[in-house]
Amino acid sequence: MPFTVQLKSASQPDATFTAIALGPSPDLAGLARLDRLAGGVIRRAIRSREFRGGKDETLHLTGGAQGKRRILLVGLGTPTHAPTAVRRAAAVAARAAKKFGTGGLAFFAPAHQDAASVESAIAGLYLGAWDYLDLKTPVPAADRRADLAKATLLVDDPKAAKPAHAFGVALGEGQSLGRRLQQMPGNVCTPALLAETAQGIGKRHGLKVTVTGRAGLAKLGMGSFLSVAQGTPEDPKLITLEYTGGPRGQKPVALVGKGLCFDTGGISLKPAERMEFMKFDMSGAAGVLGAMEAIARAKLPINVVGLVGSTTNMPSGTAVKPGDVVKAANGKSIEIINTDAEGRLVLADVLHHARTFDPSVIVDAATLTGACVIALGGQATGLFANSDELAYEVRRAATAASEPAWHLPLWDEYKDLILTDVADLKNTGGRGAGAITAAKFLQEFVPAGVPWAHLDVAGTAYSETDLTFIPKGATGIPVGTFVHFVRGRVS
Repeated sequence: MPFTVQLKSASQPDATFTAIALGPSPDLAGLARLDRLAGGVIRRAIRSREFRGGKDETLHLTGGAQGKRRILLVGLGTPTHAPTAVRRAAAVAARAAKKFGTGGLAFFAPAHQDAASVESAIAGLYLGAWDYLDLKTPVPAADRRADLAKATLLVDDPKAAKPAHAFGVALGEGQSLGRRLQQMPGNVCTPALLAETAQGIGKRHGLKVTVTGRAGLAKLGMGSFLSVAQGTPEDPKLITLEYTGGPRGQKPVALVGKGLCFDTGGISLKPAERMEFMKFDMSGAAGVLGAMEAIARAKLPINVVGLVGSTTNMPSGTAVKPGDVVKAANGKSIEIINTDAEGRLVLADVLHHARTFDPSVIVDAATLTGACVIALGGQATGLFANSDELAYEVRRAATAASEPAWHLPLWDEYKDLILTDVADLKNTGGRGAGAITAAKFLQEFVPAGVPWAHLDVAGTAYSETDLTFIPKGATGIPVGTFVHFVRGRVS
């Protein structure tokens, strides 16, 4: 179902369902017209303390026989980052509109009219409106409610908000594309489907797309990548998208994503419980594809290359075994201690391949380690970088995207944990500092002299519980971080 968001002046609201985002003790002056149209229910609810503006708090009000019939008050709480609170409130509002079957809604955050809040509100509306219904039987007509197909963002100055609106829509479309790919089961979202998705992005926006299969990967010497793919009949794919919005000759930003469409662990088989969530192991790839969609829609004046390494990790008679040694494209040999540490084996060759494009910077994303989930839970993405300056830049982009990240160390001492007697490196350093040693392994394959950052989104790309503002499942992370990082690089 297509979803659209338009702008309209707050002085001329006309939607039958309007959501208003408010914090504690709001200024009622900016709500006077809406309150009159609703028969005074907004003022009464706030003055009586029925609504207090707490985070995720909602109060559904019904107005008089004429004018505004339905109002939803949504709490902002007392946030440290206002755009994040607005984004969350907009998502809560859109989810409520879907539940009520209103078909559309208007959203108004009277105290937050700056560009960042407008962008965040639109992204939030997309978050809340999105659903994955591809594989579900349609609801019987008698029980069906209207789909949420459109939203109106009420602002004080629609003309001034147009650039923020355009960027917010581009970001919303990109995160929706990424979430759809994430939510698909592994038998639907295959490496071939990711390649088709990339080709669709290329066709819509004029990007050059290159897809390399098993034979081509062998010619490129990608023994590390191919070792993961040798247990599956699915043809692995190296997918490249080139966006040339910047000047000719400008070094591109390289975005790299892990695309494990399903991860059983291979011979080092995962426990059966919760293995179904391993369909989300391609979230880094979804982040790259969603970001490229958004960047192209926003027409950002910069060159960007997106790189995805995609396969499935399956046990079979031909699967790679613990103790095997393989050779990566950069010539380094790798002892495979645990076949479930496979994402880094794919990314190793893709990161090395990025040198082909002479990038100004590389940022990769992967659901790489359970250790990162232990360290940071589902509240923050693990961030690693080969310079503190780049780490700060990526973290700032993550904050702007409402996708918080936390900088973890990459000290040289951690490399000792991935050394082995029989090869140059081993693919796991054991339980201690697992997220760090995984990042340290990746660093060995980054082209010399290129600034590089790694995002471990294992705890943030999907949620196993309902988060109130979005349901259980795909979150769309790291689409926003990628897009805000690239926009921040526009000179």
